[in-house]
Amino acid sequence: MNTRLFLDQVSEHIDCFQALRQMAPEILRAARELTATIESGKKILICGNGGSAADAQHFAAELVGRFEKERASYPALALTTDSSALTAIGNDYGFDRVFSRQVEGLGQKGDTLVVISTSGNSPNICEAVRKAVLMGMQTIGLLGRDGGCLKDEVGCPVIVPHARTARIQEVHGFILHFWACCVDEAAKAPAA
Repeated sequence: MNTRLFLDQVSEHIDCFQALRQMAPEILRAARELTATIESGKKILICGNGGSAADAQHFAAELVGRFEKERASYPALALTTDSSALTAIGNDYGFDRVFSRQVEGLGQKGDTLVVISTSGNSPNICEAVRKAVLMGMQTIGLLGRDGGCLKDEVGCPVIVPHARTARIQEVHGFILHFWACCVDEAAKAPAA
């Protein structure tokens, strides 16, 4: 076993989490937008690729199910979960449109699209954001590195300034849990 490798990764993880203090204004702004979306009776759509797709599914589950507090179920949908839609859209329109086409069909003005991308440069995520903006949706980007091209396309960019995908994803997971906690805190009494 490589003790040095382990300790180096722990140090990287801690350093990456230290950056959260500087990111607080953007994280809190996004939390307010998510809460306002739910309070106005609108829905949250979420998408990402690879590990970010798993994060999208996880976040949607926290909103539709619950995070820690018993409350009403909220309308949230991970655009990464419908294999028939993903493969049909990918085949018929190309992989760059697998999310934008779903945004077009499922999104409405006033909804919020949360995109998750460690690079900030995923073409299919960029297309989804462009479609959401055209439709009058709010857009939140949970991004990494320097934010890529998405930092200037989303309404609320939240950027984890680190070079390693694994560290970015670890912080993304924390932020998604924080947002779920904010939604829980704003919730009214549980549904009957």
